[in-house]
Amino acid sequence: MNQEVTEFIESNPLQWQVEISHGLRQMVHQAIPDAAERIQYKKPHFLKNGKYAAVISPSKKAVSFTIFNTAELTLPEDAFEGPLERKTIKIGEGQAVDYEWLGTLLKQASEGL
Repeated sequence: MNQEVTEFIESNPLQWQVEISHGLRQMVHQAIPDAAERIQYKKPHFLKNGKYAAVISPSKKAVSFTIFNTAELTLPEDAFEGPLERKTIKIGEGQAVDYEWLGTLLKQASEGL
């Protein structure tokens, strides 16, 4: 794991966002065991074979998680937003996170990368 990504996550002053970001990061590595990670555009990016697979993006009120290469997936419209090729889910404070479900979606989306 990239120390720069660890430091980015740990530097967040909101503990609930730190916990969600750690959970998302762990889920990415379970879904894509060979994922590379780096800070790019001031956010943790995860790549498979040099192509974007996912991004974690904390903001004031949520942690956004973007999955790339989603054009072939069937996703619930009420949970995700964004263009056909990448979808983002926003996770707010106190909201339950289904890491297994997100991991399954990420694994499916990244199979073609």
